[in-house]
Amino acid sequence: MSLENVRLSQPAKDRLIRLKRTTGITQWNVLCRWALILSLKDPSTPLVRDIVTDSNVEMSWKTFAGAHGDIYLALLKQRCIEDGEVPTDENAAKILTVHLHRGIGYLGGQKELTTIEGLIGSVAS
Repeated sequence: MSLENVRLSQPAKDRLIRLKRTTGITQWNVLCRWALILSLKDPSTPLVRDIVTDSNVEMSWKTFAGAHGDIYLALLKQRCIEDGEVPTDENAAKILTVHLHRGIGYLGGQKELTTIEGLIGSVAS
Protein backbone atom coordinates (compact mmCIF):
# COMPACT_ATOMS: atom_id res chain seq x y z
CA MET A 1 0.00 0.00 0.00
CA SER A 2 1.32 3.43 -0.88
CA LEU A 3 0.19 7.01 -1.04
CA GLU A 4 0.77 7.22 -4.78
CA ASN A 5 -2.74 6.01 -5.63
CA VAL A 6 -5.98 6.28 -3.70
CA ARG A 7 -8.50 3.51 -4.37
CA LEU A 8 -12.03 3.00 -3.14
CA SER A 9 -14.14 0.00 -2.30
CA GLN A 10 -17.26 -0.73 -4.33
CA PRO A 11 -19.62 0.25 -1.47
CA ALA A 12 -17.74 3.57 -1.07
CA LYS A 13 -18.02 4.19 -4.81
CA ASP A 14 -21.76 3.51 -4.72
CA ARG A 15 -22.23 5.90 -1.81
CA LEU A 16 -20.20 8.60 -3.57
CA ILE A 17 -22.31 8.23 -6.72
CA ARG A 18 -25.41 9.01 -4.64
CA LEU A 19 -23.62 11.91 -2.96
CA LYS A 20 -22.56 13.35 -6.30
CA ARG A 21 -26.23 13.45 -7.30
CA THR A 22 -27.52 14.97 -4.08
CA THR A 23 -24.76 17.53 -3.43
CA GLY A 24 -24.05 18.54 -7.01
CA ILE A 25 -20.32 18.05 -6.34
CA THR A 26 -19.13 16.20 -9.42
CA GLN A 27 -15.52 15.38 -8.57
CA TRP A 28 -14.58 12.23 -6.62
CA ASN A 29 -11.54 13.92 -5.10
CA VAL A 30 -13.53 16.80 -3.61
CA LEU A 31 -15.99 14.47 -1.89
CA CYS A 32 -13.13 12.27 -0.73
CA ARG A 33 -11.34 15.24 0.83
CA TRP A 34 -14.49 16.12 2.79
CA ALA A 35 -14.81 12.48 3.86
CA LEU A 36 -11.23 12.30 5.07
CA ILE A 37 -11.49 15.47 7.12
CA LEU A 38 -14.79 14.39 8.68
CA SER A 39 -13.25 11.11 9.78
CA LEU A 40 -10.01 12.65 11.04
CA LYS A 41 -12.09 15.11 13.07
CA ASP A 42 -13.56 12.16 15.00
CA PRO A 43 -11.05 11.22 17.72
CA SER A 44 -12.20 7.59 17.90
CA THR A 45 -10.39 4.83 16.04
CA PRO A 46 -12.31 3.46 13.03
CA LEU A 47 -13.71 0.01 13.73
CA VAL A 48 -12.96 -1.39 10.28
CA ARG A 49 -9.25 -1.82 9.61
CA ASP A 50 -9.21 -4.03 6.49
CA ILE A 51 -10.89 -2.55 3.44
CA VAL A 52 -11.00 -4.20 0.04
CA THR A 53 -10.42 -1.49 -2.54
CA ASP A 54 -12.16 -3.34 -5.35
CA SER A 55 -13.89 -0.58 -7.31
CA ASN A 56 -12.66 1.03 -10.49
CA VAL A 57 -12.35 4.41 -8.77
CA GLU A 58 -8.69 5.25 -8.45
CA MET A 59 -6.94 8.60 -8.34
CA SER A 60 -3.38 9.68 -7.89
CA TRP A 61 -2.32 11.27 -4.61
CA LYS A 62 -1.80 14.53 -6.50
CA THR A 63 -5.39 14.44 -7.78
CA PHE A 64 -6.76 13.50 -4.37
CA ALA A 65 -4.80 16.07 -2.36
CA GLY A 66 -4.44 18.83 -4.94
CA ALA A 67 -2.32 21.80 -3.98
CA HIS A 68 -2.58 20.91 -0.29
CA GLY A 69 -0.90 17.51 -0.42
CA ASP A 70 1.65 18.43 2.24
CA ILE A 71 -1.12 19.42 4.64
CA TYR A 72 -3.09 16.21 4.07
CA LEU A 73 0.08 14.14 4.51
CA ALA A 74 0.90 15.97 7.74
CA LEU A 75 -2.63 15.33 9.02
CA LEU A 76 -2.34 11.64 8.20
CA LYS A 77 1.06 11.32 9.88
CA GLN A 78 -0.22 13.21 12.93
CA ARG A 79 -3.09 10.74 13.14
CA CYS A 80 -0.59 7.88 12.94
CA ILE A 81 1.17 9.30 15.98
CA GLU A 82 -2.12 9.80 17.84
CA ASP A 83 -3.06 6.19 17.10
CA GLY A 84 0.32 4.89 18.31
CA GLU A 85 1.69 4.11 14.85
CA VAL A 86 5.05 5.11 13.42
CA PRO A 87 4.34 7.94 10.93
CA THR A 88 5.71 6.22 7.83
CA ASP A 89 4.26 6.68 4.35
CA GLU A 90 2.94 3.10 4.48
CA ASN A 91 1.13 3.67 7.78
CA ALA A 92 -0.19 7.01 6.49
CA ALA A 93 -1.58 5.17 3.44
CA LYS A 94 -3.37 2.70 5.73
CA ILE A 95 -4.75 5.53 7.85
CA LEU A 96 -5.90 7.28 4.66
CA THR A 97 -7.81 4.24 3.44
CA VAL A 98 -9.51 3.56 6.76
CA HIS A 99 -10.43 7.17 7.46
CA LEU A 100 -11.47 7.87 3.89
CA HIS A 101 -13.94 4.99 3.96
CA ARG A 102 -15.26 5.88 7.41
CA GLY A 103 -15.73 9.47 6.26
CA ILE A 104 -17.59 8.35 3.14
CA GLY A 105 -19.87 6.41 5.46
CA TYR A 106 -20.42 9.56 7.50
CA LEU A 107 -21.21 11.56 4.36
CA GLY A 108 -23.74 9.03 3.15
CA GLY A 109 -25.26 8.30 6.52
CA GLN A 110 -26.28 11.79 7.62
CA LYS A 111 -28.98 13.66 5.72
CA GLU A 112 -27.58 17.08 6.63
CA LEU A 113 -24.34 16.19 4.87
CA THR A 114 -26.03 15.93 1.48
CA THR A 115 -25.83 19.69 0.88
CA ILE A 116 -22.82 21.95 0.56
CA GLU A 117 -24.06 23.98 3.53
CA GLY A 118 -24.29 20.82 5.60
CA LEU A 119 -20.76 19.79 4.63
CA ILE A 120 -19.34 23.16 5.63
CA GLY A 121 -21.24 23.11 8.91
CA SER A 122 -19.99 19.62 9.72
CA VAL A 123 -16.31 20.55 9.62
CA ALA A 124 -16.70 24.07 10.94
CA SER A 125 -18.35 23.01 14.18
